[in-house]
Amino acid sequence: MSKSYQIAVIPGDGTGTEVVREGVKCLEAVAGKFDIDFQFKHYDLGGEKYLKEGVLLPDEVINELRGMDAVFLGAIGHPDVKPGILEKDILLRARFELDLYINLRPVILLPGVETPLKDKGPEDIDFVVVRENTEGPYAGGGGFFKKNTRNEVAIQESVNTRKGVERCIRYAFDLCRKRDKKKLLTLCAKTNVLVYESELWFRVFEEIKGEYPDIDTNYQHVDALCMWMVKNPEQFDVVVTGNLFGDIITDLGAVIQGGLGIAAGGNINPETTAMFEPIGGSAPKYTGLNIINPLAAIGAAQMMLDYLDERSAAETLMGAMEKVLKNDLKSMDAGKMGYGTSEVGDLVAGYVEKT
Repeated sequence: MSKSYQIAVIPGDGTGTEVVREGVKCLEAVAGKFDIDFQFKHYDLGGEKYLKEGVLLPDEVINELRGMDAVFLGAIGHPDVKPGILEKDILLRARFELDLYINLRPVILLPGVETPLKDKGPEDIDFVVVRENTEGPYAGGGGFFKKNTRNEVAIQESVNTRKGVERCIRYAFDLCRKRDKKKLLTLCAKTNVLVYESELWFRVFEEIKGEYPDIDTNYQHVDALCMWMVKNPEQFDVVVTGNLFGDIITDLGAVIQGGLGIAAGGNINPETTAMFEPIGGSAPKYTGLNIINPLAAIGAAQMMLDYLDERSAAETLMGAMEKVLKNDLKSMDAGKMGYGTSEVGDLVAGYVEKT
């Protein structure tokens, strides 16, 4: 009997619709190979919907997403919508309402992908960043005082709760044990300046590490960690950090693993559901040209399979991606791959079927 999963699909804006299509194509290929039944439900959300109808993320859609096994997202962002509206009322609201408190970002250099780091290869760049996803400055209060005057003051608060910090750190320890590689968990914060929130992170980290005697630990300031990601990325296994720092260092991670064309991430609540997405934006200038690289979206689909505990299917899809990178693509850049968006999806799906 086949396993059945309810998957919400939110293609979103711009090239998000194109790369999601290829991700779904590869999931269907995997489904046929491993007797998995994916029930896809598509949601029309994003800039076009907002411009036409003023709709962002309705309550009824949030309620439906709560009942899904996973959400597959393309990209949110439209050139005709003021920055911050779609991001806040669709992406951030989904994270907060669904309590997707873990942002999981693998920083893995796959064979066949070039990194800008000199003399570094796949054996050097293989770590994961666990980012707290629902607190910090992104959930904080704030406001303006004397706005639009010479004495204007802008205040942005950062909210960090013991519960939020602890569950994120525990997830990171468990992941480090599950990866079973270097078994090293690095805490990233800024204890010398951001005293209060960093102290909370450091204190909880120190308390919890005694429960994981098999895991080695260390601490790095965020600025130092950025330097070492570039100079010696091979030292890292799992990094755990807060929302803002995580947002920054994972974009650096995307660059060293080969760029946004290969970077994927997950927004996860281990007890309920998760949302997976390519890290690159909607790239409106490439919309409809069939030249954008879909491998990040296919990688997000691969992460979703792993989250659903379909390990063999996840390994097969990753293997198919690696074959395309090794045998077929000339470049990771849009318009230079040697194939169009849909053709790259066909190649990956083909390797899945031949496995």
